Amino acid sequence: MGACASSSCGRSNQSQNQKSSKVAAVPATPAVPASASPETEEKSSFKWRIDGFSSLLDKQDGWTDSGYFEIKGLKWYLQLNLKDRKRGDKRDYVSLILVLSKTSDLKSDIVVEASFKLLIYDQAYGKHSKHEFSHHFQTEESRSSGVSCMIPVETLKEPSSGFIVGDSCVFGVELIKLTITKAKHSSDKVQVQKTNGFSTREAYTWVIDDFLALKGRCYSPEFEIGGHKWYLTMYPSGIDDSGEFLSLYLHMAKPEASLRSSESEVLVELSLSIKDQVTSNINTKTGWCQFLATTEEGDGWGWAKFMAVKSVKDWYLVKGSCLVEADVAIVGSSKME
Repeated sequence: MGACASSSCGRSNQSQNQKSSKVAAVPATPAVPASASPETEEKSSFKWRIDGFSSLLDKQDGWTDSGYFEIKGLKWYLQLNLKDRKRGDKRDYVSLILVLSKTSDLKSDIVVEASFKLLIYDQAYGKHSKHEFSHHFQTEESRSSGVSCMIPVETLKEPSSGFIVGDSCVFGVELIKLTITKAKHSSDKVQVQKTNGFSTREAYTWVIDDFLALKGRCYSPEFEIGGHKWYLTMYPSGIDDSGEFLSLYLHMAKPEASLRSSESEVLVELSLSIKDQVTSNINTKTGWCQFLATTEEGDGWGWAKFMAVKSVKDWYLVKGSCLVEADVAIVGSSKME
């Protein structure tokens, strides 16, 4: 969801195979420069208070995780990014993600359909920033709700907003509805459609003429595979701008107006590769991911540490040029009815 790139392998985001630097993925407070203390509120909501928030604003790169919390018998955690971006927007955004923890004891064919609100609490005036979502969490393919750019960081920091009080900020989630179904069977809400094996594989090649001249996040042209439009994003110096690793992601583009009446999820097998145009040098990473086709743009999935920048420069450039290839096979889909 949203048009942000996640700093993960398996998502977004956005699906946590290689989730950026996972600051806290244990049932404890996050090990961040600030002192964070999550607290539960009844059984259908969770509040995550982060004290010393200015330290996080100044120093955070990538995603920060809350401790585990339990709602409706399942374990979850929140992920926060204070330096996310929307496509074509140079401002930093606050992104918040709900993730179904791998510690939740569910079989691989189970789908958890959840409707929920992600919140940034206005501690002074009670005018909270609320964003409502629906997502099908699957124990293997899609544990993350996907990236959501909620508000600009500059809005969060405004003294009149009430979001930051006494150098603390509070984030949270409220569960509205939860249904558990089997992926191979239909319910009155979700019908999962599995294809018979792989669809025809298709590949797109993005030719980068001058890799050394790239700055910041770069976008490929849009391309179509399996009836959906996609684009690639690359961070030539890494999503953390450290210059150590190149970051690479595939995104689902915003659907055309004629396709916006219904929401669907697409499960794909994806391979992303970087190769030169002369020799057989190629670096490939492969994974499974699930994309949500909505009126929003840019549900993304990929690798924050796709490969070392030094290796790209030493082995994959021919006169400064290299090729990026996305190989996609759609293997299943689900629709909300």
